[in-house]
Amino acid sequence: MKTPNRKQGKTIPKMKHKRLNRDLGWGFQYYPYYQMRIDDDLFHGLACLIKLTDGEENYWHTPKSGRVQVTGAGMSWLELIPDNTERVITVLFFPDGTHDSERKNYPAVANEKYQPSLWYVDIIDGIEYDEYGIAIFIDKYLDVIFTPEGDVKIDDRDELDNAYNSGELSKEQYDSAVTEGDKILAELCSDIKKTAEWSAAVRQLVEDRIANGEPVKLCRETAEMAK
Repeated sequence: MKTPNRKQGKTIPKMKHKRLNRDLGWGFQYYPYYQMRIDDDLFHGLACLIKLTDGEENYWHTPKSGRVQVTGAGMSWLELIPDNTERVITVLFFPDGTHDSERKNYPAVANEKYQPSLWYVDIIDGIEYDEYGIAIFIDKYLDVIFTPEGDVKIDDRDELDNAYNSGELSKEQYDSAVTEGDKILAELCSDIKKTAEWSAAVRQLVEDRIANGEPVKLCRETAEMAK
């Protein structure tokens, strides 16, 4: 990918900081949120799970998959930050044991229970933690979006270029975002069926932890509801 010409004098907002409990803008209210460290041959890193208990059904549109569901009661979002990467992998799962019947080109499922609707991968500039210990990632604009049917999209490249041109991102930060995007394409999108199998297996690790007593992670929203 070609590096854009750097220009001075433009100003744009700084990189957004996004909490992994996804507290804003998605149209759902109460939702159990789990956050845990996992060290297993399958996965080393931070794993978070949101179980959507309410909210509107929202859809995106893609060429191969058609309408792609991203929210709705019964869905679950698994968020993974693997060690030694600059990414947050969010796997948007349908309610357990199902997928949308509209998805006529949905492939043979890798796992009967955990069937993904979409993967959304944010490229990040590190993570922080708030006063409740909720993980916060620093969003570095570039995203990779893909579906089980084979849609693959590099999103917000223009925002990445603008951030570099404005002086917000250094050349090193810019190049690392592009490199991470290429790694995601190679590691996750070159064999989506394999990625689906891996995602379901990691989801099961998380569910096993929950079944063995992993508590819901306290956050500002639940603390305020309890008052």
